Amino acid sequence: MAHPIPAVRMFVQNDAGKVLLLRRSENQVGSHFWCLPGGKVDYGETIEQTARRELLEETSLVCQALRFRFHQDSLPAEPNGRHYINFYFEASAQGAIQLNDESEEYAWIGPSEMARYRILFRNDEALQKYWG
Repeated sequence: MAHPIPAVRMFVQNDAGKVLLLRRSENQVGSHFWCLPGGKVDYGETIEQTARRELLEETSLVCQALRFRFHQDSLPAEPNGRHYINFYFEASAQGAIQLNDESEEYAWIGPSEMARYRILFRNDEALQKYWG
């Protein structure tokens, strides 16, 4: 790709203050690795609309409020790799988690548990910044 790809990621906390991670399914990029809920911005969609849509699609959670936290330039790691610009939001949500086919499992983690998870898309760096 010759241009950056805009994407959103969400920090969704439970009542214990832990953040939601999703484990990617077998047929997905990064299968069996973990990431924050989120995805690419569709043409004609705002980043806030994308955040709400992605959270609902991936988890069935309904976003109640969003707060922009920071952005992250994810430059290509290799020649011809993808360049993402990630927009990170803190999201409050309601509902029961029901995963779509992109994910096979979910977990609620805190800072001390992060080392146990193989985290994709530089979301580990974002989590460290969020908890920092």
